[in-house]
Amino acid sequence: MIDRYLTNGTMYVLEDDGVKAECVVVDVGGGVLEIKNIATDPQFHGKGYGKALIEFIIKKYQGDYSILQVGTGDGPSTIPFYEKCGFTRSHIIKNFFTDNYDHPIYDGGVKLIDMIYLRKYI
Repeated sequence: MIDRYLTNGTMYVLEDDGVKAECVVVDVGGGVLEIKNIATDPQFHGKGYGKALIEFIIKKYQGDYSILQVGTGDGPSTIPFYEKCGFTRSHIIKNFFTDNYDHPIYDGGVKLIDMIYLRKYI
């Protein structure tokens, strides 16, 4: 899946005495910028690096885009993280993970099935 968007996106890396987080964003048209991938080194979860990276993306693209969106699984930590960053639920793509991966995908012990989209106006 990453190979599908990496060449069309822009990657940002947050460094603070070493790499702490990364994010790839893609213009999906219509004034919408989508976070296709964001990851924080697990030993630095809960330290504000992911949120800082999202805030950087918003500041960088504010005025060029009206919406920042992200699609994610309904894992126990992902949806609350984005909601804390000011995103709200937008729409769902049913069976996304089961239709697009040849093996089950889990997040925090939860098997991911549907893709949940969240949006934030910027």
